[in-house]
Amino acid sequence: MRNPLRLFTDHLYYVSKGLLFLCALIIILLFFPREGKFKYEYVKGKPWLHEDLIAPFDFSVLKTDEEYELQKERLLAKSRLYFTYQPEVTANQRVIVAQALIDFLMMSPSDTLSGKPIAEVYRKAIQIADTIFRHGIIQMVPELIALPSGQSIMIVKGNIATEAYPEHFFTVQSADAYIVKHLSGIDSAYRRKVRQALEMGLAHNIRFDKELTEKSQRQLLANLSRVKGLIQQGEKVISKGEVVDEEKFQVLESLRIETEKRLGTGHARFAVFIGQLILVSLAMLVLGLFLYFFRPHIFADNHQVGLILLIIISMVGLTSLVLSNKPLLLYAIPVCMVPLIARIFFDTRVALYVHIITIILIGFLVPNSFEFIFLQLISGLITIFSVANFHRRQQFVITAIYVFLAYSAVYFGLYLIQEGHFSGLKSFNFALFGGASALLLLSYPVVYVLEKAFGMLTDITLLEISDVNYKPLKELSSRAPGTFHHSIQVANLAEEVIHQIGGNPLLVRAGALYHDIGKMDMPMYFIENQYTGFNPHEELSPEESAEIILNHVRNGIEKARKYRLPEQIIDFIRTHHGTRRVEYFYRISQQMELESEVNEQAFTYPGPVPFSKETCVLMMADSVEAASRSLHQTDETHIETLVEQLIDSMMKAHQFDNSNITLKDISQAKKIFKQRLLHIYHLRIEYPT
Repeated sequence: MRNPLRLFTDHLYYVSKGLLFLCALIIILLFFPREGKFKYEYVKGKPWLHEDLIAPFDFSVLKTDEEYELQKERLLAKSRLYFTYQPEVTANQRVIVAQALIDFLMMSPSDTLSGKPIAEVYRKAIQIADTIFRHGIIQMVPELIALPSGQSIMIVKGNIATEAYPEHFFTVQSADAYIVKHLSGIDSAYRRKVRQALEMGLAHNIRFDKELTEKSQRQLLANLSRVKGLIQQGEKVISKGEVVDEEKFQVLESLRIETEKRLGTGHARFAVFIGQLILVSLAMLVLGLFLYFFRPHIFADNHQVGLILLIIISMVGLTSLVLSNKPLLLYAIPVCMVPLIARIFFDTRVALYVHIITIILIGFLVPNSFEFIFLQLISGLITIFSVANFHRRQQFVITAIYVFLAYSAVYFGLYLIQEGHFSGLKSFNFALFGGASALLLLSYPVVYVLEKAFGMLTDITLLEISDVNYKPLKELSSRAPGTFHHSIQVANLAEEVIHQIGGNPLLVRAGALYHDIGKMDMPMYFIENQYTGFNPHEELSPEESAEIILNHVRNGIEKARKYRLPEQIIDFIRTHHGTRRVEYFYRISQQMELESEVNEQAFTYPGPVPFSKETCVLMMADSVEAASRSLHQTDETHIETLVEQLIDSMMKAHQFDNSNITLKDISQAKKIFKQRLLHIYHLRIEYPT
């Protein structure tokens, strides 16, 4: 019997994948409710496509949300507003008025005002104030203003509530008008002072009691039932082929709610869990098989597999969270972020597959799963198409617009099928679609975070670092202009080849621009930067010169890490010379050491050899472009010979053994190199001197 530990280590590759998918499976199941799902699908306005449905148990027919809200509004419209009489306000304001009148009258130069004794004026003013306070000054609140004409209110005095009408009470404005009217007999010179004294006492002594009003409304609503009928066990609910009209739809909805509630209890709850386990396991298995057979390079990388599973888990979790707290916001969830992010990191097919798996899993959570899946599938496809060639950040905005239009169009079509008219279209749903589309713009920072967390590379980053104004390239252009122009030429050659043979053109271009960044520290030791005619290698031994040349790879790796360039770009720096020799100085050393053997290792790059199609093409483009500058004759024959000899020598040196490039790809690359170099070195007309 084999050692279990040895068995584990031998199959670690598959064990790690299994653990990743198992963790994803467990997390997704945690988001699933333990209630079962109604096994029938139905659409309002369409025929019932299943067998005759007989009620399996007694259940109540629920009112629709519209019916319930309408009854609620009608009930609330009949509810009474409660106001509280506050006698302490009356007593306090009466004192204020009396004191103000006394202060004013004591200042009077005579004992009469327009012929009337002071005492009589005081008595008249107090009578006006008493009349106002006795009737009461009611607080005008929005609820009272909106009250229908003729609707009574409740006035609470102590523990007794009595019915009254708002028009029986003063407002601050009507009380002021009453004061003006009944002071008309007093001389105008003194009337203003008396009026001011009375107005000081105008305060609400009948105040709105919001708490009591809301309590009364809650008591009314507590008696409002959500049930409008009863279906008994054995009663036919709907017949096969019968159109699901509004009434039948509500009956079916009521049966669905009751069925799912019952499936969430007792033994049924465990059975539901087993069913969920089987279905989610199958979804994970299908996803794993797809990656294993059709995207083995992704399946081999735990980081990439982990990213895919994280995308799926995050969206399932977000949907579960929204449904638990704010189910009305279901269509505000940016589900299309899944195919958008997946397409940015991977290819179109992977994005589509991940999106399908995600919406299928979410379909177990949401009501009306057919509508949801159809809506998200169409919108997801539109998302993938819109970012098929993702080269600009502005495409996030364009994608958001396309997704909103797709959401709206699908919703509009489904609504017409179900309702048969336009009148009930809800603007709220369009607002939700707009919100979901706007949230897609969050994909940009999310992509950045995921890039850093998983060590992956997107076209967005490649475009950013390929900008010639990016700091490292700007520095390369300044310190080693010859190397910079060489890198641009290599990038153009490599990009064109990758376009033809397949691969990532943006990746190979970025890698080409940075492959010689290690030459910045000692640019004059590389011939493309020796514009003065002085060659410092003339003062060095072949071994010393070779060491400087070899070190540009190590220095390039260090600089790339200093600039925090992605590891995928560093791979180009590491592999662009493979394990070849610095042939020029090796030959010189051989000529100088005729009697002793030359240490070949001192003239050999450390490697590794290229391990992808992109790094392989860069090695070819770099060597071909550099060697072409040494040609004395740049005609077709010499260029073809140069390209053939260089690439064949790389093949003989086993530089391509670890890459996925084919002989057909190499032949195509040779052809493109020859054509491009002929165009670069074409003869020009000699200008007259």
